[in-house]
Amino acid sequence: MAQSANSKTRATLLQGLEWLYDRAVGGVPALDSAHDLATSYRQKFSGDDAVDALIKWQMAKAGAASFASSFGGALTLPVALPVNFASVTYIQLRMIAAIAHLRGHDIESDPVRTVALACLCGARVTGLVRDLGIRFGAPIAHEALKRLSGDGLKQINQAIACRLAAVAGTSSSVNLSKLMPVVGGVISGGLDAAVTHGYGKTAKRLFQPVA
Repeated sequence: MAQSANSKTRATLLQGLEWLYDRAVGGVPALDSAHDLATSYRQKFSGDDAVDALIKWQMAKAGAASFASSFGGALTLPVALPVNFASVTYIQLRMIAAIAHLRGHDIESDPVRTVALACLCGARVTGLVRDLGIRFGAPIAHEALKRLSGDGLKQINQAIACRLAAVAGTSSSVNLSKLMPVVGGVISGGLDAAVTHGYGKTAKRLFQPVA
């Protein structure tokens, strides 16, 4: 029974994260897509300066207490996730996808989405990829991921969801609301900007520039 509840929680979390990533890439009404965001920073900065500036300003935007309310009905998730978690995670995933785009990766591909979700593990991503036997952060990482089968990507995504759910607690029924401070960094109605900064730096490290 406990195992079934945990499996359901992980499945719900993964479905929600994948949905948020797709919205971040495709865009939602009144909000720029990851493509648009990357393009705007590329026009103002070059190389790593564009990535660093992107991280800096997305930290500020995600940290604004009024950000969640600005979505209105734009982010009505198909699964039951806390509204604050969804809105903050959306902007984090959009930032991560924009960084990947700035580095020359196809952010609409399944492998890149998998790496983007892995960035939400923050410092824990090192242990995750070690467990899965995959070398992220190396120049060949993207090519290696492209060679994975659909089943292989599903396995990685499930491991990511498991790792994120695990940090929320080890009880038989994981409370998704506990993921808010762990994954989204929502504190007193706002985001701990350091969490978003960490995700951005992780994305910068994992998404190596495509030659």
